[in-house]
Amino acid sequence: LVIVESPAKAKTIGKYLGRNYRVRATIGHVRDLPEKKMGIDIENGFEPDYITIPGKEKTVAELKSAARDSREIFLATDPDREGEAIAWHVAEQIKRKNGAPIRRVLFHEITKDAVNAAIANAGSIDTKKVDAQQARRVLDRLVGYKASPVLWKTVKKGISAGRVQTVALRLLVEREREIRAFKPVEYWTIQAQMEEHGQEFTAKLHHIDGKKPTIGNEAEAKRIVDEVSKNETFTVTDLKKRERRKNPSAPFTTSTLQQEAAKRLGYGSKRTMRLAQDLYEGLELGEEGAVGLITYMRTDSTRVSPAAAEQGREFVRVWYGADHLSTAVNLYGDSKSKNTQDAHECVRPTDPTRRPDDLKRLLAKRGKLGKDDEARVKLYELIWRRFLASQMAPAVFDTTTIDFDLG
Repeated sequence: LVIVESPAKAKTIGKYLGRNYRVRATIGHVRDLPEKKMGIDIENGFEPDYITIPGKEKTVAELKSAARDSREIFLATDPDREGEAIAWHVAEQIKRKNGAPIRRVLFHEITKDAVNAAIANAGSIDTKKVDAQQARRVLDRLVGYKASPVLWKTVKKGISAGRVQTVALRLLVEREREIRAFKPVEYWTIQAQMEEHGQEFTAKLHHIDGKKPTIGNEAEAKRIVDEVSKNETFTVTDLKKRERRKNPSAPFTTSTLQQEAAKRLGYGSKRTMRLAQDLYEGLELGEEGAVGLITYMRTDSTRVSPAAAEQGREFVRVWYGADHLSTAVNLYGDSKSKNTQDAHECVRPTDPTRRPDDLKRLLAKRGKLGKDDEARVKLYELIWRRFLASQMAPAVFDTTTIDFDLG
């Protein structure tokens, strides 16, 4: 028995594992704190009082029934702290004395090889991750149930305080107060519109008597302009040409994916994560069936596995030529950074050779592409391009700097 979170994921994994496995979905959490009361014993180590979520009784009963006649049970919920907590809650519900062994499986990408490798290397539930999720949930409840009534008395009935949003709101308020307290200081800049052989460009005043100028008022700015305007032609006194290189950006993390999707595609964070979840869990691609297209989309690491990097490099070599490749394999990721939880790789395509056009063509075979399918293809293309670019040579720019010394 393999237990996952979503039915879409269950379908993809079931296809890879074959007939000896049954795959069932929890459809999210099965247990939580009660809604009508605090549900936390503050006097005794903040012990949470979990109950089965109303409406999930049938799901729990079905999982228990499936567990009874299974030889082995694999908990394959998402590989993050929420997934770990769901796995723990399910294990608590279905475990029996002398029952089938229960093991924990982590799918960082849903491809046939990755799924079979994860099953072969099944481990146990990470209680530290479970504790982390419980701490988060308890804090949610304490802040919500203790701070919200204060707001009702002082601000407005019905509003609520949250563990994250309330702190973020404070940061915004403090920044706004700084903005309002700012005393503006007048300053002027001077530029000259130039033309040489029909090519226009702009030159900026950058030094007066060898020092960076501080022009505090209009009169001072006009005086400088009048002085400079005495020169009918600006004679070049220095010309520097150099080459500038720009290294490619690292592959996506969750936050950089959300930022880029907002900037380039106009998608909100929620929409980006929903579409990314679809790509991770698997889309129906004709004869191939359900296929997981990207790695797990909740990560703050830019690390790339050597095998994936090599696969991406081979694609670049064939399609764009060896001169477009970086000299060394770029694996990114900095395990020394104390702020990065390096449990997952970056967000990348599971198969770099699957081009966005190929994906679009396979999805179109099912019929006319809906809005969601088009959005998924666009997001996949964003992830695919960023990953391939991360293995490419730096971009090279020629820059020319011209100085005009006007006395």
